[in-house]
Amino acid sequence: MIKKWIIDFIDFFYPPFSKVMPLQTFRYAACGGTTTFLDIFIYAISYNFILRQHNVILGPLVISPYIASFLISFSVSFPTGFFLNRNVVFTGSTLHGRVQLFRYFVLVMICLLLNYIFIKLFVEQFHLYPTVAKIFTTVIVVSFSYLTQKNYTFRIERNESADQ
Repeated sequence: MIKKWIIDFIDFFYPPFSKVMPLQTFRYAACGGTTTFLDIFIYAISYNFILRQHNVILGPLVISPYIASFLISFSVSFPTGFFLNRNVVFTGSTLHGRVQLFRYFVLVMICLLLNYIFIKLFVEQFHLYPTVAKIFTTVIVVSFSYLTQKNYTFRIERNESADQ
């Protein structure tokens, strides 16, 4: 099964990190890093080779190549990220898959908005160099995303009757 293979592969690299982070955090970093790399790779391929930096014309609608490339890469990275988070990182969640998917989608939309807000804030208000702004933004958004996924999107529901 692919799920077991992915978990075994990631866990193989965990021992040197076991003293500095929990296994779940390591899996999250590995899956998130892989999904991010895949997203950027597909974006670059789409922009440069599939669309060849040309607008996409759909009847009266004209989509710029960078937005069309984003939509293409997002259509791959979104389900990939959901699959990895659900089946590799947060495997103990007791929520239904459709609930997880909806919550994951909402979280991704919030993270996109946070990226936009923080980059604009750091560059335009704090006058940081854009690359530094992106690094700070990434730290904030990834931390928010991890905590939200752990405690909301893929949370483990507690059995209240067992607590009494």
